[in-house]
Amino acid sequence: MFNERAPRIPIWRLDRRAATGYGRRFQATDIRMNPTTDLEAARELQVTRALEEDVGSGDLTASLIPADRMARATVICREPAVLCGRDWFDAVFRKIDPRVAVHWLAEEGARIEPNQTLCELKGPARAILTGERTALNFLQTLSATATAARRYVDAIAGTGTRILDTRKTLPGLRLAQKYAVRVGGGTNHRIGLFDGVLVKENHIAAAGSIAAAVQRAREVAGSALVEVEVENLDELRQALATDVDRIMLDNFTLDDMREAVALTRNSGNRIELEASGNVTLQTIRDIAATGVDYISVGALTKHVQAVDLSMRFTME
Repeated sequence: MFNERAPRIPIWRLDRRAATGYGRRFQATDIRMNPTTDLEAARELQVTRALEEDVGSGDLTASLIPADRMARATVICREPAVLCGRDWFDAVFRKIDPRVAVHWLAEEGARIEPNQTLCELKGPARAILTGERTALNFLQTLSATATAARRYVDAIAGTGTRILDTRKTLPGLRLAQKYAVRVGGGTNHRIGLFDGVLVKENHIAAAGSIAAAVQRAREVAGSALVEVEVENLDELRQALATDVDRIMLDNFTLDDMREAVALTRNSGNRIELEASGNVTLQTIRDIAATGVDYISVGALTKHVQAVDLSMRFTME
């Protein structure tokens, strides 16, 4: 699972000796991980950093609760959604106090109805209260991303076109949001600048031409995806004459998209076409109907409106 060539990256974990919630300390731990490409490693880092910024040296308010008090809690969703982020939610409480038991009543990726109970918790009251906000933050954000992806996927059902995400993600949550897009039925574009090439206007200008830019991109990318962005049909024709894997049609009209699809098919190339720019739920079906292979939607990850969740407690 871990990349043995990855650098040793210090992360933070909770000191298990302070597992009661008050006076909690964080300790630096040096482990081998690659949070750039390994989802489990990324989740570990995201959760520990989130706890570090929220709990810090200790939860002062939790000290109001006797250390030996136990509690039960339920998480309820207040609106229609797609559930995503159970592993992040679980990881929060596992790090705070492994005595907190989480019992899920809905599967990852399930469609959730308003007022549906998602999970039940039982364990030390201090630990549940300390982890509440961080755990819900992950769950509401990733469920929001998955829900958005599902809306767009549903909007083009039956067309054969696939929904792509972008790099317009929340800082520090790249792999988490990319995962959520997949849970919602979408498809990931490149993870970052390291695993694919997207040749855009400034790259073309610097290289001198589309052909020169693509040739150079192919030299440095090896087997990684090479894609070029074009802004009109003339640039499309130039791109079709190159060794490119995919062509992005940037802000094309519907008529020009249809012509672009016809030109690509008639060229004999098996180059994929991706539509991009000003995509909304109201326009996406018409875009898919042009025959493009992909539609990229930045709104999946950048226009995130958290799913409305609440946690209810019962002291024992």
